[in-house]
Amino acid sequence: MRVSRLNLAHIRSIKDKWGSLFQFILGFLIMCLIFLAGLFLFMEVEGWSFFESFYMMVITLSTVGFGEVHPLSSTARFYTSIIILCGVSTFAFMVGSFSQMLVDGHLHKLLWRRKVQRRIDKLDNHYIVCGYGRIGGVVVQELLKVSSDVVVIEHDPALVEKLKLDGIMHLSGDATDDGLLIAAGIKRAKSIVTALTDEAANVYVTLTARQLNPKISIIARANNTSHITRLEFAGADKVVLPHLIGGVRMAHTVLRPTVTDFLDLAVRGNIDLSLEQLVLSPNSEFVGKNIMDSNIRKEFDLIIVAIKRESGELVFNPGPREELCAGDTLISLGRQSDLRRICELL
Repeated sequence: MRVSRLNLAHIRSIKDKWGSLFQFILGFLIMCLIFLAGLFLFMEVEGWSFFESFYMMVITLSTVGFGEVHPLSSTARFYTSIIILCGVSTFAFMVGSFSQMLVDGHLHKLLWRRKVQRRIDKLDNHYIVCGYGRIGGVVVQELLKVSSDVVVIEHDPALVEKLKLDGIMHLSGDATDDGLLIAAGIKRAKSIVTALTDEAANVYVTLTARQLNPKISIIARANNTSHITRLEFAGADKVVLPHLIGGVRMAHTVLRPTVTDFLDLAVRGNIDLSLEQLVLSPNSEFVGKNIMDSNIRKEFDLIIVAIKRESGELVFNPGPREELCAGDTLISLGRQSDLRRICELL
């Protein structure tokens, strides 16, 4: 009894999700059952061959009015009448469902989703953002400034419509659905940001993403400091508390307004100045040299603010004799044109 209730609930959820398309598919399946029942009738009751029965069912359900293949018995005529009534009624139901699909726009939405899915299937090393609310929306806009390879997963119909109007690749549904994460290309993605308002959902998405792609970078949103450990244990690389960052930022604006304004200009790119991270490859000409011998400041006019070693160690305000190694990440400050030039030598 409990299983049947679960099945009914599952069917209702599918019906609500697919709308008129579900009714059209249901009508098609009923039509197939009627066709198979008719085949069985003519083959077993009348003793006809498969092709004769098949042809008879085609002309019967299509109501074209051709003559019978063989004379029918009274029993066969009765069953044929029932088949015609059921077939015509089911066909009318399918036509009504298809018309409703056109009116409601379900067919357009289905075709549009397939188009978006084909674009997502071609992505590699892209970004996935779960949630397009106040936090997720800002994340998406910032990512789009650097790369167009961003996929958003959102459940709210109003936000989904906004994503569609803005031309942002997205999938509509619950981010905790494993199938939806796979459809978003989680196994090929570079990073995923889970910015859902539900704390438990963020933990679940983090845990699922880590299982599906052990190498992916996961940035998770938390609403409470007590949840940081839980998200990190689930597999998050970084846990961000928006309210904490906002509060610290407001305090710094009061205490150090000039420093805050400078960082805003450097990060947002309102002037020709950027704070960027540069990763040294093993083949880079800078590997094995110290900062002075590399001539990074002289040739590219860049300031190295810090160095993050491959081991995770951070070296702040490195001296001129600090050696550069393969895998180091240089936190550099300079003009965008100079940053682009040095990237060619990394």
